[in-house]
Amino acid sequence: MLPREFIVAWMLVFLVILPNIFNPCTCQLEPRWAAKKRHVMREKVRKMFYHAYDNYMTHAFPHDELKPLTKSFTDSLSELGNLRLEHLPQDYNGSALTLIESLSSLLIMGNSSEFERAVLWLSQNITFDVDARVNLFECNIRVLGGLVSAHILATDSTNRLVHGAYKNQLLILAEDLGKRFLPAFNTSTGLPYAWINLKYGVMVNETTETSTSGCGSLILEMGALSRLTGDPTYEYVAIRALRKLWSMRSSLNLLGTTLDVVTGDWIEYSAGIGAGVDSFYEYLFKAHILFGKEEFWRMFHSAYLAVQKYFRHGPWYHEADMRTGKATYWQLTSLQAFWPGLQVLVGDIAAANSSHREFFHVWEKFGVLPERYLLDHQMLHPTEKYYPLRPELAESTFYLYQATK
Repeated sequence: MLPREFIVAWMLVFLVILPNIFNPCTCQLEPRWAAKKRHVMREKVRKMFYHAYDNYMTHAFPHDELKPLTKSFTDSLSELGNLRLEHLPQDYNGSALTLIESLSSLLIMGNSSEFERAVLWLSQNITFDVDARVNLFECNIRVLGGLVSAHILATDSTNRLVHGAYKNQLLILAEDLGKRFLPAFNTSTGLPYAWINLKYGVMVNETTETSTSGCGSLILEMGALSRLTGDPTYEYVAIRALRKLWSMRSSLNLLGTTLDVVTGDWIEYSAGIGAGVDSFYEYLFKAHILFGKEEFWRMFHSAYLAVQKYFRHGPWYHEADMRTGKATYWQLTSLQAFWPGLQVLVGDIAAANSSHREFFHVWEKFGVLPERYLLDHQMLHPTEKYYPLRPELAESTFYLYQATK
């Protein structure tokens, strides 16, 4: 699990630093006291980030993540798919996951020297040619996404990197990783396996079950990789999987939660906007923004209208059977909190306000957003009372603030 300081720092980066990046003129118009407060908050974010980053580098690097209470580490990326660690080499020291995920932050905060040191170390020490079974979805959004995003920022002329210091090392790593994803897509349906061994491909007797998010949340990173490398393969397989998934929707334009990638049959027909499905909706719309394809907008628009019709009950969103639209589970989950932010991007501000208000009421009630809250009983789920420091509500709050300030 990521240390609390690291995640909170990222939340504050969204809420404090990014408004300055995208709205630089507002600083010239705000009162002096407001500018001072903004500076104080910016420095607080910086200190929080480096508190987490420096402790990771001291106590956990080059492993994946820091365990802050014990000052130890976890190789979470590979451990997730190797519960008995039977495939990991004895000398395996992780993939420096937190360092990869911190690259963009280092550039945003203007620390080009530390970024250059990190890139040099990664280019000389990290290899993905390792006997490790990883989750395709997690590895895509965290590792491939981290490498591609940092590469794009590094090649932005506004970043003050030493001339010639960055030589596309991150893109080279990203392409190597992307190639290792491709065997997962070798199915009769084009839907990818949920798990892939980075060295050997799909394992013998690998599970064929995956989630809607696992199949439908690959296009941003893999599409960007294709555009950056000139190799259309990555974008092609991601779009093919997305199209197949969309073809499996019900007559109500709803999708389920889990499916079989070989048979193309649904396993779990109940779904909502939370775990297992959430990023499918997010990626559809953001793919339209990033690539400008009308196809993505048509898919998203139909799916969005279906969600609003069958999942929404007042300000809340329950789960429903994709075949009938009838409610199945009445619960709020912390992963659902991305939805108001997505509604802002779509331009449905009134609906975003309504849904965000209810999430925030739950936040105010408990001081955090619980992992699962039972709407029909107005109580916490007995076994999921915890708060894993998810950033979705902070992101939605940021978008809604920007749209309504």
